[in-house]
Amino acid sequence: MKNTNFNNQTILVSGGSGFIGSHFIRYILSKYPRIKIINLDSLNYSGSKLNLRDIEKNKKYKFVEGDISDFQNLREVINKHKPDYIVNFAAATHVDKSIHNGSLGFIQANIVGVHNLLEAVKNSPWVKKYVQISTDEVYGAIDLGSKNKFKETTSFAPNNPYSATKAGGDLLCRSYWKTWGVPVIVTHSANNFGPYQYPEKLIPFFILRMLENKKLPLYGDGKNMRDWIYVLDNCRGIEACLLKGKPGETYNIGADNERSNLEIAKMILNYFGKDEAWIEFVADRPGHDRRYSLDWAKIKRELGWRPQYRFKDAFYKTIDWYVKNQDWMKAIKKKEALNPHIKK
Repeated sequence: MKNTNFNNQTILVSGGSGFIGSHFIRYILSKYPRIKIINLDSLNYSGSKLNLRDIEKNKKYKFVEGDISDFQNLREVINKHKPDYIVNFAAATHVDKSIHNGSLGFIQANIVGVHNLLEAVKNSPWVKKYVQISTDEVYGAIDLGSKNKFKETTSFAPNNPYSATKAGGDLLCRSYWKTWGVPVIVTHSANNFGPYQYPEKLIPFFILRMLENKKLPLYGDGKNMRDWIYVLDNCRGIEACLLKGKPGETYNIGADNERSNLEIAKMILNYFGKDEAWIEFVADRPGHDRRYSLDWAKIKRELGWRPQYRFKDAFYKTIDWYVKNQDWMKAIKKKEALNPHIKK
């Protein structure tokens, strides 16, 4: 998927110091050595310069501290650097935080921030495409055992404040395309996993618990099902949307790797040589979606994308990375004391 014209462009990546954004920046710079990337990030609790310290001296990479919810600052950055493309990873993401700590911050990041980007792109004719990174959670939930999958045409039915605000941002994208022709594309990806993921998320959180010789707390019966995608496969899907995606379209990025939270816990226990006695079932959280399942036939058919990484290989490779990079874990924990995955 090589494009020489693309190789000489400038991409503004908002939220590039977070988990998926940092992988995307590293992936693009390694594949397109003449591309220029501007990373606009507010460095909130889950974003860290540590995630890109290996490329911070790259002359094709520039970090700018800023928040997409600050419209004036956003406009200044876009007018100064005149990016050809914009990819927005910036978001408030953790479901538990949206439930227990209030949703105002989620509204600011996931709705107001997206609105600001759309307004900026609307008035920046040099921007060829804006890709909004969203989630399969906007679709709601599917019953266990159902053969149904979320399609791009599935109606939104978010069940928690986080997914509701992401759905709001997605709908704004649709309206700006329909009303003004703003060249926006929305992606809905499955649950990402891989290195550099902030350890409030299920997989790195459980790995951290094992490293600290603590039990793994599982909500409810642990049978909640998710489709898991290795982060670099998602980055390749986003790349496909930038190169070949049609403005106004939505693309699901899945991998057909459905696993229950209980299965994920058992795989991590197996890696560390622990038995199931290390699992602790706790009270379920409110509005806990039972299952997500993505139909990604559209991106395969229209853009020629499909996942490349085998789930188990990537999964154990991910655990290896966290075990070998405990200094990164410690540095992240120093930035802010981790909010526990489970409210005690």
